[in-house]
Amino acid sequence: MKLKKFLQHPVGLTGFILVSFIVVMAVVGRFFIYDKSPDANTMLLSIANKTPLFKCSVLSLTYLDGSEEKMAVKKTEETAAYLKAHTYTDAGDTTAILKLVEKSTLTKFEISSHTFLFGTDRFGRDVMSRLIIGAQYTLLIGLLSVIISLLIGVSIGAIAGYYGGWIDGVLSWFMNVIWALPTLLVVIALNLALGKGFWQVFIAIGLTMWVDVARILRGQVMSLKQKEFVVAAKVLGFNNFRILFHHILPNCTSALIVITASNFAAAILLEAGLSFLGFGIQPPTPSWGMMIKEHYSFLILNIPHLALIPGIAIALLVLGVNLIGIGLRDVLDVRG
Repeated sequence: MKLKKFLQHPVGLTGFILVSFIVVMAVVGRFFIYDKSPDANTMLLSIANKTPLFKCSVLSLTYLDGSEEKMAVKKTEETAAYLKAHTYTDAGDTTAILKLVEKSTLTKFEISSHTFLFGTDRFGRDVMSRLIIGAQYTLLIGLLSVIISLLIGVSIGAIAGYYGGWIDGVLSWFMNVIWALPTLLVVIALNLALGKGFWQVFIAIGLTMWVDVARILRGQVMSLKQKEFVVAAKVLGFNNFRILFHHILPNCTSALIVITASNFAAAILLEAGLSFLGFGIQPPTPSWGMMIKEHYSFLILNIPHLALIPGIAIALLVLGVNLIGIGLRDVLDVRG
């Protein structure tokens, strides 16, 4: 019933469609992208900074020693002993360099034509491929950060709200101390302590986002523990663990769902900000924030799409998650 009501909610449904599209693109898109190398990091410097829908042929060479090489070519000619490749140059599309490759040094070669839907970046990498790989990392960081924040926040908030007294006092003081610290500075400090990388990012973000979960759950538990069904459970002799996790927490699900959606959007923005500042995912691993950092200077040139495309992707994902949160708030009737 609630699912049907949510799907009839125009705002929530719009957010669900946006997020679903990005998730499907991240999961399925990897099988259809042009650059299937690790982290989509194949560099074709001769065709760097090309505009969207740029089309060219790519020559892939595999040598006898197992090494591989790719180059963007205008045309190729084949003789009995040589492969003649007319490659692009940094001087532009009007010039070309003739490169001779001895066929006896090759195990195989392949020529494929490709349209770079979003163009190429300053290193000649396919922007579309890196955008899709970056979406996977962004979604994983958001998901794992939320899981960490829920594990810590639910545990501390539930214990503080249920037991009260000096336990609540100590835990509330700890929550207030963490809550008073600037989130971005705490994340940067944790990132510097843990190091720079993928797993360090989501751990650092998760360790700063649990306070909101704990504060909301504490209030919910303090309200619910006075209800008749909790008193009845105590009379029946149920232990505190069962009362808390089998009777009280299931009634806090609505509030947790809404705060989870909010934290997911916040984690995405934090990851993008950290990557832009150089504290997040490190190159050559693609990240939407890293893609903006590498190309934000191009905003004042004639190729602003290199920074705008990942920026728009971040904005759409965050918007979609927030719209889902609004829809869930209305459907579940959660009052802040």
